[in-house]
Amino acid sequence: MDNNALINRIETLEGQLMHLEAALDEVTRTLLDQESRLKTQAVTIERMEDVIKGLAGPGMADPQKEPPPPHY
Repeated sequence: MDNNALINRIETLEGQLMHLEAALDEVTRTLLDQESRLKTQAVTIERMEDVIKGLAGPGMADPQKEPPPPHY
């Protein structure tokens, strides 16, 4: 393999590496954004659960503690 072919091959590989690094950066940014959104949603769900529990009042039973319905 002559010098020019080797240089061209290295330049091609460097170009591909640059594209892969850019793609990896984009995936990382997307993943961090999704993680942030999931955390926000988890906090929102916890707040909503607290509100629902507060609205239930003392007369309403916890659905998880209810006996299963009879089967017909």
